[in-house]
Amino acid sequence: MNIVFMGSPDFAIPSLEKLHHSHHTIKAVVSNVDKRRGRGKETAPTPVKAKALELGLDVIEVEDLKSTSFEEQLKVCEADLFVVVAFRVLPTNILEIPRIGSVNLHASLLPKYRGAAPIHWAVMNGETETGCTIFFLDERVDTGNIIIQRTLSISEDETTGEVYERLMNEGSDELLHAVNLIEKGAYELQSQDDSLATPAPKLFNDNTRIVFEKSAKEVHNFIRGLNPFPSAWTTLDDKKVKIHRTKLFPEISVKPSTLKEHDGRLLVGTGSHALEVLEIQLPGKRKMTGVEYLNGYGANGAFV
Repeated sequence: MNIVFMGSPDFAIPSLEKLHHSHHTIKAVVSNVDKRRGRGKETAPTPVKAKALELGLDVIEVEDLKSTSFEEQLKVCEADLFVVVAFRVLPTNILEIPRIGSVNLHASLLPKYRGAAPIHWAVMNGETETGCTIFFLDERVDTGNIIIQRTLSISEDETTGEVYERLMNEGSDELLHAVNLIEKGAYELQSQDDSLATPAPKLFNDNTRIVFEKSAKEVHNFIRGLNPFPSAWTTLDDKKVKIHRTKLFPEISVKPSTLKEHDGRLLVGTGSHALEVLEIQLPGKRKMTGVEYLNGYGANGAFV
């Protein structure tokens, strides 16, 4: 089939590569416009654009998805299928261009975790499994008919970054499989039950702050769910502190948010029992282990 691929972040790269090396033809790759990255004035392409150029593929950069010029560029491709991975919400007139339709790889078991941060919220909520869904896009976000799904387990100490890496690769395999099924017409669509839908909204400063009054398990899940980005945070002496890794420490109870040293370990209290702080970061400093923090600052005070 003739395919137009759409994506921007690194999550989409394995999918792009596998489709490129398949018997299908990628007519063009659509990605966001170059942006300034870092402190300099130089702009840099999205990871997907950079990979597409490396593979010798034509690239369409787009800022306004509703522009007439963008629509015309896509029509010229005469695509059978649009394949979308970690991109933006496409207008209806764009979805209607390809002969067969537009499919999306979403990093959750839809209808659970519809939205921008499905992996984060699955880990933050302590899910023991997640997965990926390949489905046909429609005018509403993450609501289209499902082609195939694949389930993936989550261990109790695994971070969002670690789950992300596995889903990025396993999801790309499943996407190629789905595209091949579409080519053959060998699939049955499954509609989503909206009553089972759960949200996975974007993460901001106000919904990534740690609440130590919750149980140790809840706080632990929250912290690992925000690792490596955007990071769970709290304050100490009016300074923002990021906590990147913790470990359940049920042997000891400590008052919520209070720091305590125990056998050379840095502990913090929660609404149930203590957590060991394995990795912490002070403003303007590098990440440090709990032991390094103890050696430099001691176990004084409490997070607020």
